[in-house]
Amino acid sequence: MNNPYGIHIWSENNFIIQGSTVNINYANKPSLLEITQDIRKKGHKGPLLLRFPHLIKKQIDKLYFEFNRAKKEFEYQGDFQAVFPLKVNQFPNFVNSIVEVSREYNYGLEAGSKAELIIAITHTPIGSPITVNGFKDKEMISLCFMAAYMGHNITITIEGLGELETIVEVDREFNKNSSKPIRPQIGIRIRLHSSGVGIWAKSGGYSSKFGLTSTEILEACQLLKEHNLIDNFWMIHFHIGSQMGEIAPLKKALREAGHIYADLKKRGANALNAINIGGGLAVEYAQHKTVKELNYSLKEFANDVVFLMKEISKSKSIKEPDIFTESGRFIASSHAVLIAPVLELFSQEYHAKSLRLKEKNPPLIEELYALYKAINRSNAREYLHDSLDHLESLLTLFDLGYIDLEDRSNTEILVNLIIKKSILLLKNEDTNELQKLQDRIQEKYLVNFSAFQSLPDFWGLGQSFPVMPIDKLDTKPTNPATIWDITCDSDGEIGFNRDTPLYLHDIDIDTEEYFLAFFLTGAYQEVLGMKHNLFTHPTEVVINFDKEGNYKADNLIEAQNLMDVLEDMDYNRNLIDKQLKYMIEESSLLNHKQKENILGKLYLYLSENSYLKTIQSNQEIDCER
Repeated sequence: MNNPYGIHIWSENNFIIQGSTVNINYANKPSLLEITQDIRKKGHKGPLLLRFPHLIKKQIDKLYFEFNRAKKEFEYQGDFQAVFPLKVNQFPNFVNSIVEVSREYNYGLEAGSKAELIIAITHTPIGSPITVNGFKDKEMISLCFMAAYMGHNITITIEGLGELETIVEVDREFNKNSSKPIRPQIGIRIRLHSSGVGIWAKSGGYSSKFGLTSTEILEACQLLKEHNLIDNFWMIHFHIGSQMGEIAPLKKALREAGHIYADLKKRGANALNAINIGGGLAVEYAQHKTVKELNYSLKEFANDVVFLMKEISKSKSIKEPDIFTESGRFIASSHAVLIAPVLELFSQEYHAKSLRLKEKNPPLIEELYALYKAINRSNAREYLHDSLDHLESLLTLFDLGYIDLEDRSNTEILVNLIIKKSILLLKNEDTNELQKLQDRIQEKYLVNFSAFQSLPDFWGLGQSFPVMPIDKLDTKPTNPATIWDITCDSDGEIGFNRDTPLYLHDIDIDTEEYFLAFFLTGAYQEVLGMKHNLFTHPTEVVINFDKEGNYKADNLIEAQNLMDVLEDMDYNRNLIDKQLKYMIEESSLLNHKQKENILGKLYLYLSENSYLKTIQSNQEIDCER
């Protein structure tokens, strides 16, 4: 294993390298290559999104284990409970999986919109908690009351005093003249002075979009008492940001929230018995030790939460509250892997086989060729400098019209080859000059996916994701790599970075397939993905394992075809279909047989998705002229 791609840093031992392949470290440990090839044999080309429900369960197991361990260690009397925030991933294959693997924990769901609330109501087992966050109108609050009537354990989190006034109004409508009113439980989101760190720090602090100030909290409690709802007020909630790389801001927020909780208990909120600390548990995306994002463990996180809540409760002489978390990224990110085939290497023209040397070449090109042939360890730096000097001279000669395009091509190829050889020969001399040259000769790998659809956080926020090939891992990769997606946008690129370099293999794409895997894509990436260039969510498959440890590819959902995508954009598919058919049938350039042939191919193509076919399978158009 020559290059582990930082797998020991980010994978949490979920994936391992065995021989030449990256394998799932579970059951019979199948390789991602084996799974990918099996699915592609069934005709599913383009990028694949593989879901692994056992990794969802692993994260939930870890979360409950650490909090239950901390409870026991600190003799904590409150309960621990968790819900999954649907905004992180609402896709049915994921939601169905998370509900199935978490049943033993009474794990619930969190909703932040009406549509998410319907998902939560229909998928959360009766008795498991549902929390409802975000801004709400009368209709949404009414849906919460309906859920309570169905028997759901549901909590409405108040984001503003106006919502509480609406709750009072809806309560009158649903429980008019009722001797035993049925209501959702009520939570209040508090606006802390404390804030998080990083991109999402504005989730906390006085300028936060959500939460009630101290004055508004007091007014809310007064309203609850006036309308006999104080016995339904049982939770306070805060959230200081996603992907908290440092633990200190959370500890500060816990102290502040804990004292607010205790003060409210002292003021007569007797039913108040839970504190929801929101999400924020970070995930390690780094492939290099120098850029690690996380400075704490899940154990430390659980210890700090439980210990601080116990200490505050003890000092204030109140009952220890139940602790709720809403971690989404921590639960979902690791379960999904995007697999995408490489279509082309755009720097392969700089190979010796591409040279077009003449019988008589310009003297400087003859010298470049001699340098290329004679370069070795002892003369590498001198010959490198000579070649770069010749490059400038030859480009000037081209601009002046003294050499032609073939000469220029030979110049570029020979200098590139000399740079490659020099870097290899001088690999132990990690100088700034060599690093700059390495940037210059990077290979461009055209990969069959859309960064905007499958990695929007990379494009929009600069978030890195672990990337590695799924095969050839017993061979040292030598190409400094830039990854290009297939969109018509220059931002669809993961550029080579000398501080966090990605090296890939030098392959002949005409004779072999080469797949890249993008890991930790299960949180936010799918739901935030955009149809830039009308590329859609990739084909997805759930990978389950039977009792013998063998994997099964279940619940395959094919990427949308071209007509489905256009229909989603509000085009009339029937009109498009008729127009295409009419234009072919009325064409004077085609005979009857050609029209039939082209029409058949057209409907075949319209039934497929927007992603490209591999180069090998894309050479079959024949209009039988």
